[in-house]
Amino acid sequence: MVAIGGIADIVQHWHEMARSRAEAIAATYLPEASTAQLHAVYLTMIAGFYLAFTVYFGSEQAWRVESTAVLCFALIALAGIRLPYALIAGYLLHGLWDVIHELHAHAGLSVFEPGQTTAIPLAYGAFCAAYDSCMAGYFFARRAHWNAAWTGAYISTERAKVAFPPETHAGRMP
Repeated sequence: MVAIGGIADIVQHWHEMARSRAEAIAATYLPEASTAQLHAVYLTMIAGFYLAFTVYFGSEQAWRVESTAVLCFALIALAGIRLPYALIAGYLLHGLWDVIHELHAHAGLSVFEPGQTTAIPLAYGAFCAAYDSCMAGYFFARRAHWNAAWTGAYISTERAKVAFPPETHAGRMP
């Protein structure tokens, strides 16, 4: 059996590996409109980690709450494919969900009854909440480009150069 700290390291590694691969794929192969889709799929995947924790920690009572949460995040992600603000809200809400789990698992504070949410590795919720907040900020900065990619709207080249220098986005500027 792997120690709790070991699980946290493994999950953090998977999380970082998936994020870095997603960013590399998006920057290299996907058009601007598809990057929002990729991040929407990723939102569903990171919400699904809690189902893995439910299995690992044997939290039988947590299945209903955790499955419902994954379904809700999947629906938000689906809306986020075309609506950047839904994706921003989804990541911020997932960060809140992470904090709720962290407080429940390690501080004994909870809005749920005991056993209704799964246990998580130490500091997993804090790490994910920070990550989710950073991603929401990134999405907020990219929202005009995603909207323009979907609608075909023109974005001022000067505004785009200031906000997103061409060397950081492999020439994908409109």
